[in-house]
Amino acid sequence: MTASEDKFTRQTLTAIQVWSPSLFSLRCTRDPGFRFRAGQFARLGVRKADGSVVWRAYSMVSAPHDEFLEFFSIVVPGGEFTSELSRLQVGDELLVDKTALGYLTLDRFIDGRDLWLLGSGTGIAPFLSILQDFEVWQRFERINLVYSARSRAELAYQAMIEGLSEMEHLAEFVHKLTYLPVVTREQVPGCLGTRITELLDSGELERAAGLELTPEHSRVMICGNPQMIDDLRQRLKARGLNLSLSRRPGQVAVENYW
Repeated sequence: MTASEDKFTRQTLTAIQVWSPSLFSLRCTRDPGFRFRAGQFARLGVRKADGSVVWRAYSMVSAPHDEFLEFFSIVVPGGEFTSELSRLQVGDELLVDKTALGYLTLDRFIDGRDLWLLGSGTGIAPFLSILQDFEVWQRFERINLVYSARSRAELAYQAMIEGLSEMEHLAEFVHKLTYLPVVTREQVPGCLGTRITELLDSGELERAAGLELTPEHSRVMICGNPQMIDDLRQRLKARGLNLSLSRRPGQVAVENYW
């Protein structure tokens, strides 16, 4: 895939964080003209040794007010893009499309009292951006962040989540947040231990949050692999929570990460 020069900017990698053998984050400079809403994604380009450029979409972890851009990535064994991306070093070039995309944003919902953010793996990225932005704390009375990973080592960004209360513009609102980490392949104290779909089926998710999922009050954002999203959508639809569309406002918004 190619992009003309006027559609992207050249940015510089400023930091790399390795979370596990299969997970890492990248931080780069941000063009002053790049604008996005919390929850959106950008197309990133990496130039290969032969001069060609490979492009993939990544949600911003960083907040709309940050002066940098940050992205969370999985290493796909043999993957054309992540193999190139994972070899980059601080100071290297990263291409960033000038236009942010995506609809996993709060304007998908016209009302609602409680917000559920259900993410697996790197699907936590857009929720971290949303939680650093002021709008979500103004709009909702309760916010439930459910973050599922395979192992304790793959639960990234714990310090950021814990540090939300120390952000000056959020300090008086973070009592609204309930954080429910989920680890599915090992037992970890303080974490739920089965997949989000199973937690929903058994009622354990709602018990842990101390809150019921209802069409009247609940608004749900889901980000992760397509199978998880399909499974959760089916379960939520059976409970009267439907996908929010531009022509028909609903209670659920999704973004595939695959």
